[in-house]
Amino acid sequence: MAVNRLEYQGSEFTDGVQRLVASYAAIPEGSTVRLAKKTSNLFRKRADVDVPGLDVSGLGKVISVDPATKTAQVAGMCTYERLVDATLRYGLAPTVVPQLKTITLGGAVTGMGIESTSFRNGLPHEAVQEIEVLTGAGELVVARPDNEYRDLYSGFPNSYGTLGYSVRLAITLEEVKPFVELRHVRFTDLRTLQDTMTAIIADREYQGEPVDYLDGVVFSGDESYLVLGRQTDERGPVNDYTHGEIYYRSIQHDDTETPKRDRLTIRDYLWRWDTDWFWCSRAFGAQNPKVRRFWPKKYLRSSFYWKLIGYDHRWNIGDRINARKGLPANERVVQDIEVPIDAAADFAEWFLAEVPIEPIWLCPLRLAEPSAGSADAQPWPLYPLERGRTYVNFGFWSAVPVTPGSPGYTNRRIEKKVDELGGHKSLYSESFYPEDEFYEMYGGAAYRELKSQYDPKARLLGLYEKTVKQK
Repeated sequence: MAVNRLEYQGSEFTDGVQRLVASYAAIPEGSTVRLAKKTSNLFRKRADVDVPGLDVSGLGKVISVDPATKTAQVAGMCTYERLVDATLRYGLAPTVVPQLKTITLGGAVTGMGIESTSFRNGLPHEAVQEIEVLTGAGELVVARPDNEYRDLYSGFPNSYGTLGYSVRLAITLEEVKPFVELRHVRFTDLRTLQDTMTAIIADREYQGEPVDYLDGVVFSGDESYLVLGRQTDERGPVNDYTHGEIYYRSIQHDDTETPKRDRLTIRDYLWRWDTDWFWCSRAFGAQNPKVRRFWPKKYLRSSFYWKLIGYDHRWNIGDRINARKGLPANERVVQDIEVPIDAAADFAEWFLAEVPIEPIWLCPLRLAEPSAGSADAQPWPLYPLERGRTYVNFGFWSAVPVTPGSPGYTNRRIEKKVDELGGHKSLYSESFYPEDEFYEMYGGAAYRELKSQYDPKARLLGLYEKTVKQK
C-alpha cells in the first residue's frame, strides 16, 4: 500500500486513518466499498448492502488551523458547522461555505458546493491545496496540482466517491469581519435582475457600496431579489433568524427604489439558510406561527428536516397520504443547476411557466482566478465550467404530481432545458440522463482514465451507476 501522507501530532486523527484502512481491508474481495455513514445530504436513494462499510468515525474534526498562513488541515468527514466554528475564532472562514451545517468538507469537494462568495471565490474544491485520498484500490495518496497525482487532484471534484474518499484536506481560508450588512434589492423584471447581477460581478459594488456576498431569490416573474452582503466590523444591532423569524420572508418588501437593509453576525449569515432549509421547513409546518412557537429550537435545522425526509423516503408517507385523498403520487424535483449568466432570465422565465415550484434560489459563480501554472480553460474535467465565464446556479427543492407512464418526466424536461442553454446540473439528487449523454457532459474520457488508474477493480460504484442508475 502506498502511503505518502504527512504525520500529525496527536493520535486521534492517526488512529482514525488506521481504522479506515483496516475497515477497507476487512471488506470481502469483490464486494462494493461504501462509507459506514448513516447521514447524508444526498437526495438520491442509497442502495442497501449487507457488507460492512468504511469506518470514518475518526475523520470528523478539524486537525489544525494556522492563522498566520490562513490555512487549515481538515479531516474529510468534518462538517462545515464544525469547521466554521474552528476558523471563526481566528477571524477566518472557508472561501466558500455551503448553506447547510452538516455538509462535510470532503462531500463538498467530491461533489459540488456553492454559496454567495462563489462569484469571487469559485467552488469549495478550488481552495484545496492538497487532498489525501483513500482510493478505490485501497491506497492512501496525497494529490496536489504539482505532483504525480495531479490528475486525481483535478479529477476528484464531481466524482462523488467513485474514485476514492477524502481522508484529509489542506485548504485556504479568507479573513472575515464580525458582521454582514445586507441589502435586499427588489426587481419586477428578471432581465433587469440579470443585467444588474452582471454589473455587480464586474464591479464588486452596487450604488457605491462594496459587495462581498451575492445571491438571490425568485418568488415570481415580477418579484425577485438580489441579496447583497458587505462585511463590516461596525458594532450595532443584529437580527436573529434562528428561531421565531424566518429569513427568506425577511427579504421581501415593496420598494423597488430603495433596498431593504438588515444586519447579521457573520456566523448567523453563513447559516441563514440552514434554520428553515431555505424555505423547505414549511412542508413540515415549521413556518406556521402556532407550530413554530412550540418547535424546539434545536430542531430548527436542516439535519432534522432531513431525518423527516428520510422517513418519507423509507415509507412513502407523502404518497400514501395523497392516495387517501385521491391525489396522484409526487415526483421529487430537487435540483441545483447552472446556466451561463446571459441565459439566466431565459431559464427562470421558462421554469416559472412550466414547473409549479417557488421560490427559486439563485447564486452566481465564476471559477476562481488561477494560481501560477494552472491556467487551464477547463481545469476540473468532470464538471467542465469555463474559466472567465460567469454562471448562475438555480436551486429548487419540492415536488410535482407524477406524469403517468413517464418516470422523472419533469426532471428530464429540466435536464434538457439546461443542456439547451449550455448548462449543467449537480448530481446530488436524482438524474435521468442516458449514459452516453451523461458522460459527454461530465468528462467521460477523463473519468474512465481516472477510474482505471485509481479503482482498477471497480470496488467503488461508477459515476453513472451511482448518480443515475442507482434508484
